[in-house]
Amino acid sequence: MNTNEGVIEAKQAPNKSPRHRARELALQGVYQWRVTAGEDEQIEAQIHAEKNLGRYDKKLFSKLLRGALNQHADIEALLAPHLDRPLMELSPVEFAVLLLGAFELSQNLEVPYKVVINEAVELAKTFGGTDGHKYVNGVLDKLAPQLRALEFAKRTS
Repeated sequence: MNTNEGVIEAKQAPNKSPRHRARELALQGVYQWRVTAGEDEQIEAQIHAEKNLGRYDKKLFSKLLRGALNQHADIEALLAPHLDRPLMELSPVEFAVLLLGAFELSQNLEVPYKVVINEAVELAKTFGGTDGHKYVNGVLDKLAPQLRALEFAKRTS
């Protein structure tokens, strides 16, 4: 992971869908918020103003960033029982990925839970430490049945 003034960069940059790119940029925003304690509106404006961001779903980016940051206390409370350590001991990348993943599981119901978890795992693989993606996968797998009970009920019936 390369860090520069609270901004994280991907290890590689293949062609990505605009929705995946929006999730990457939201991750960058949450990471920056966690590291610098900046204001969410300022962080969002700064990211929108950057050049060479590639194609990204601006609406999804704003929904994820604003939603995760505005609801962070509630989301952290949802995550806490599924963690093996306090939230503040998570790496900033793991924290950001889990916050976004949990927000999307709870609020972005039009996206199947498997897609949400897969996207979070991919973000953790790209930006996080060596085995961070396994941790993210485990936590979100435990949280998904709680947040997507109807989706799980349809699977088993």
